[in-house]
Amino acid sequence: MDWSAVDYLWIIVMFLSAVWTLILTAPIHCRASIAETLMQCYVDDKVSKVAWLNRSNIIFAGEDKWSLDPRVELVTQGQLEYSLRIQKVDVFDEGPYTCSIQTKQQPKTSQVYLIVQVPPVIYKVSDDITVNEGSNVTLTCLASGRPDPSITWRLLNPSAEALDVGEYLEISGIVRSQAGRYECKASNDVSTPDVKYVNVVVNYPPYIKEVRSSETPVGQTGVLHCEASAVPQPEFEWYRDERRSSISIQISGSRTLLVVANVTEDDYGNYTCVATNRLGIHNASVFLYSENHTHTHTHTHTHTLTCSHTISLKKSKVIGSKTDHVEQQRGTSSGV
Repeated sequence: MDWSAVDYLWIIVMFLSAVWTLILTAPIHCRASIAETLMQCYVDDKVSKVAWLNRSNIIFAGEDKWSLDPRVELVTQGQLEYSLRIQKVDVFDEGPYTCSIQTKQQPKTSQVYLIVQVPPVIYKVSDDITVNEGSNVTLTCLASGRPDPSITWRLLNPSAEALDVGEYLEISGIVRSQAGRYECKASNDVSTPDVKYVNVVVNYPPYIKEVRSSETPVGQTGVLHCEASAVPQPEFEWYRDERRSSISIQISGSRTLLVVANVTEDDYGNYTCVATNRLGIHNASVFLYSENHTHTHTHTHTHTLTCSHTISLKKSKVIGSKTDHVEQQRGTSSGV
């Protein structure tokens, strides 16, 4: 079809008419969240001229392509269809599109507003961190998408309960029970949510949570048990009265055993398990005894103060040389 100057003038008139119509009439919304979109326009056999416009740009006039964008093409399956296809849709394609029709009676326009939806993508998330108990922690999770994605947080402990909603998760005075794997999820209902994870390690001083004394006859092997909870893992020492024990000591992670082979009468008595890490120290009494030797089975746990407190032991006579080592650790303890 040949286009004259009059035809081009008609296109301009149709565009101005389309802009006016867009102001007065709400356009049909077309959502695109995939690789391409098809905006349909159908005409009848009475139409003499037809064109596609986008804002101030003429895309097609009849079958003549005015746009230089290679992603744009006409779809004309049969004489009555005059649809517009855009491949590899991006956010810059969003906006009003107008199918303008010239009939023998009057011009008509059909408006479509293309809304481009983009799946959520998390583009920045906090690195894994290690902090001391009592610290303030801020986790960050930034995401993009259209519409703007919603950010939710969960701590993946057994309950996996939901936490705050938003790009930043604030944890004031973090405690050891808040250590673990944090999940950040970005969702906007366009596609599957994007998920990222942050591992948070919380350091805390040792706490001896379990000890087991041993009733052992003379000549048998006695085993004293001591287990502590701490991050980083504690180091263990055993003491008998004021002396560090040189008897066989076994250490496995957060547990330690004091093995007394071929027990004699002199071996019976009170032993002290001492657990330390760079944040503090804790001790507890354990007993090796026989049924003929009575003992008072009580724990004399000594909690060590951390951070800006002086580290010391209440029962220095039990710790012996350990006291001198600990008393030097005054002032603020080191961070991570």
